[in-house]
Amino acid sequence: MTQEQLAQEQPASSTLKTLTTVGYLEGTSFLLLLCIAMPLKYMMGIPEGVKYIGMAHGVLFIAYIVILMGAANKIKMPIWAMPAGVMGSFLPFGPFIFDHLLKKSLSKNQAATQAATQSLPQS
Repeated sequence: MTQEQLAQEQPASSTLKTLTTVGYLEGTSFLLLLCIAMPLKYMMGIPEGVKYIGMAHGVLFIAYIVILMGAANKIKMPIWAMPAGVMGSFLPFGPFIFDHLLKKSLSKNQAATQAATQSLPQS
């Protein structure tokens, strides 16, 4: 791997790690909101969980969408990734599934790129 390829891979790796972390936090906050806070509010009359977890989820949701847009520019994401990431953020377990599919697609593309560059004649 050349120095130029290493320099390009480092920011992409960092961006992908940030997207994964925020996606996991956003997905977890959504599940907490659906599975704990809302039942507490509607079954037991305790609305505080929705207030605090809902606020945290809202902030994480906005951060996830902003980071997803930034990552789409820095990482060579497939065309389906941006709409799939947004749709995934609205579904329970969506960010986890999106992260898995995105990493799988990116590793497949990276392997194909490496195979193509290795098959080129050396000048």
